[in-house]
Amino acid sequence: QVQLVQSGGGLVQAGGSLRLSCGASGRAFSWYAVGWFRQAPGKEREFVAAISPSAGKTDYADSVKGRFTISRDNAKNMVYLQMNSLKPEDTAVYYCASPSQGTPWNQILTSEYQYTVWGQGTQVTVSS
Repeated sequence: QVQLVQSGGGLVQAGGSLRLSCGASGRAFSWYAVGWFRQAPGKEREFVAAISPSAGKTDYADSVKGRFTISRDNAKNMVYLQMNSLKPEDTAVYYCASPSQGTPWNQILTSEYQYTVWGQGTQVTVSS
């Protein structure tokens, strides 16, 4: 089964940018959708973005639309989250995650319980 390792977190000032990376092991990486989630202190984990196996479909939480872009490079076994115009409320631990192969797109978008593999998480802190 695919395993996920994250990198790219850090500290940035409001209005700045960061790119998170999620590297996958496994020969069948291109068969898996990938989602990004985040959890801020004292808050529940929330959906951020998702991308389909072939990158034909993407979706974003309303709070990040127009600012974040999810992408993937299957040749490199990588998924990225480009975060622009960062706000202090974006501060959170960010996780990449992948559902089981073949999970319908609508279930990927509506239920975090469909995600069976998770990265280790990386801290993103946006200062004012």
